Amino acid sequence: MKQLILLVLLLGTSNMANAACSELYNHQLITLQGQKINLCDYQDKPILVVNTASKCGFTPQFDALEGMYSKYKDKGLLVIGFPSNDFKQEPGNNKQIGDFCKLTYSVNFPMMTKSSVTGPNANLFYKQLNAKTGQAPKWNFYKYVILPKAEVYAFSSSVTPNSAEILEKILPTLK
Repeated sequence: MKQLILLVLLLGTSNMANAACSELYNHQLITLQGQKINLCDYQDKPILVVNTASKCGFTPQFDALEGMYSKYKDKGLLVIGFPSNDFKQEPGNNKQIGDFCKLTYSVNFPMMTKSSVTGPNANLFYKQLNAKTGQAPKWNFYKYVILPKAEVYAFSSSVTPNSAEILEKILPTLK
């Protein structure tokens, strides 16, 4: 009986923790290296989300993304990349993508496993971003800024990560 009560208490605590996490953040993401990121841990922090591809004209934006992450991660910014072949410019597998990002652009911000970000096969997190903004990525390096309390803004591929438009959203929310 004591074990049953303990189990009920543990399950109740787990469900309460998940209930406190809004739907947009209620995701366990897996990086290219197999590490888990619980987005619920970032509800009160700004997040810069970008779909990436290694064979795209916008690929040099990795430098600015890494610069943003390096400069602001200790102040609360999470930058996360989602490699995708939706636009036929990411032919590699997870290991090849990870090697390319690390060796070519010294990427240290979390890169998730390769997935779809548009259409019916989009991963659930991107489906939610697309629904919240009414805008699915139109190309690689499309960006979303998620502010605390799930306020979401979408930015086209041509808007650089360190642009005034993005910085004016993120900077006021940093610690």
